[in-house]
Amino acid sequence: MSSAFIIEVRSRAAGIVVRDGRYFRFHAATHDFNDLDGRGFRSPSAAHKAALRHASALDTRRGRPAIGDRRIAS
Repeated sequence: MSSAFIIEVRSRAAGIVVRDGRYFRFHAATHDFNDLDGRGFRSPSAAHKAALRHASALDTRRGRPAIGDRRIAS
């Protein structure tokens, strides 16, 4: 099994996770994901979910529709 994985959000690299003992350590690829930098996750999937939640929170703060938000502008 591989020990490093790229985490993508909206087809862009958010960071990589590298096996660190029992966990996978997140390393941010862009400043938008610095809040996750250094955090440990149980799996690459858990890191990906956290990156998606983080991106949605950023969108909300910036006034953009969140990922998966299907509201229609009037």
